[in-house]
Amino acid sequence: MKKYFQSIAYVVSVFAAMYGLHIAITTYEKPFDIYENPLVWIILIALILMVLLRELVNIVALERVEKLELEKEGIDPETVDRYAWFRKLLKKWTRSKAIEEEGEIVLDHNYDGIKELDNSLPPWWLYMFYITIIFGVIYMARYHMFGGDDQATEYQKEVAEATRLLEQRKQQNGGVVEVVVDANTATILTDEASLGRGKAVFNLNCASCHAQDGGGGIGPNLTDKYWILGGDMKSVFTTISDGGRTGKGMVAWKSNLKSKDIEKVASYILSLQGTTPKKPKDPQGELWEEE
Repeated sequence: MKKYFQSIAYVVSVFAAMYGLHIAITTYEKPFDIYENPLVWIILIALILMVLLRELVNIVALERVEKLELEKEGIDPETVDRYAWFRKLLKKWTRSKAIEEEGEIVLDHNYDGIKELDNSLPPWWLYMFYITIIFGVIYMARYHMFGGDDQATEYQKEVAEATRLLEQRKQQNGGVVEVVVDANTATILTDEASLGRGKAVFNLNCASCHAQDGGGGIGPNLTDKYWILGGDMKSVFTTISDGGRTGKGMVAWKSNLKSKDIEKVASYILSLQGTTPKKPKDPQGELWEEE
């Protein structure tokens, strides 16, 4: 029964991790940016660790079965060298001599009783040395004989490429360069695409405390007219970006979310005003009225 429970728990855990990874990848614009979206990498590493742990458990189980079979055949498991293949491989790649064989490579001279061994260079060291020679020849030919780009040339090319992308972005935005949004320049967005993006980011990062319908949980209700830190666009943007009250409010999200996404989340939150959640939390803060 325990075996089946472990298998079921493993399958469920892997499925949950893959589902969480799918949600994160489809939600974020750049899901594999480790600085903006560490959640993707955390789930990915957790998934890999689960698979490795499962394999480790299987290896331990196989070793136990092998030990029992040896005992049935009357063989002492302690006398079986399971790592003979590794020792053979290690000896091949290091060309090391056993202590009993060192007499074969002792040089015919000593210093105050100190003898010297004529050990061969390890193959792994020799191969790495040969690789550095080959790399050096290719490098010299590429950059000193055939005119490869030096650092200054590479820099100039990267600047030219960045300038081209900037001009392309200007053309896409009607000649205006995209700027970073802050609390003073953020506006309430009402188009379907922006609200859809805001909802996706809200469900991933905010719903655990405020509920998916905004009715509140650990965090306050976002559908009523009562606000702790203000209910206009500037206040909501600032609260999301810089965090709530010190010591008991939510954390700052400016290091995890782009400013444009914060603007979309704030717009989505404000669009929840007047809706009816399933389990609305009691009002918190003060009644907010637009000036």
